[in-house]
Amino acid sequence: MVISSITALTGLGFAASILLAAASKIFFVEEDPRIAKVLGALPGANCGGCGYAGCEGYATAVATDPNIPPNLCVAGGAKVSIAVGELTGKTASESEPLCTHRRCEKVAGQVNVRYQYEGMPSCAAAASLAHGADECKYSCLGYGDCVEVCPFQALRIVDHMVSVNEQLCTGCGKCTHACPREVLQLIPKRARVAISCSSRDKLKAVMDVCKIGCIHCGKCVKNCPANAISMVNDRIQIDHKKCLSYGPDCDQKCASSCPRHILTVICPNAIEFGKEKQSS
Repeated sequence: MVISSITALTGLGFAASILLAAASKIFFVEEDPRIAKVLGALPGANCGGCGYAGCEGYATAVATDPNIPPNLCVAGGAKVSIAVGELTGKTASESEPLCTHRRCEKVAGQVNVRYQYEGMPSCAAAASLAHGADECKYSCLGYGDCVEVCPFQALRIVDHMVSVNEQLCTGCGKCTHACPREVLQLIPKRARVAISCSSRDKLKAVMDVCKIGCIHCGKCVKNCPANAISMVNDRIQIDHKKCLSYGPDCDQKCASSCPRHILTVICPNAIEFGKEKQSS
């Protein structure tokens, strides 16, 4: 009885192995050899800035889908874009280099602390407790959730606020997703102006908690000749493409018209991306 059972099980195992071997040959799908080559050309940061889960996901997509461009790797920059384009037979067009910008100046604004937070050292945890310890409920909390997720060590905490090293930042965007306050946002590295306040409050509600916070007076919107500044979801937003396209002729009127001086002039003479090469 025992011997017959063992014999039957052995036979079933042997038959199953034959079926699996046959199935592997029938359903075998040969991998596009370009995937491995593209993967080798990518920096391997797996930052997700391309919109895919990691470098392997992007390598597979760009090698097999004709609609996926070769310049999505923000960490690799122009050199990687050219290499991926050559490997996949696609044209690598230029993309605007981006950098993380902090929309908060709570130290300069003398934002006070309402209570001493003693919970988990996490921005997400602190933000969930009575809007955080700062009097401004839109401020940078400074516990470094963004620092933890940055694959390029481009962020650090200084004076309870995140500081960005523009030389190391690749614009992958992981930090912007980690910030529960939406204090961090991506802007072009060649941006001419940027706003350093994330408050959605207005007038007295802002002035009561911050000496320089945006009060939503709208003067920057009215004085921008490029129509590049607008109010979106109760926050001032800058259309940097419009701003760069207009050029420096406006003399940064948005910044000079701001009574709170919260609009920062970064690169006053920046012109539209790519035009300097065309004119040279």
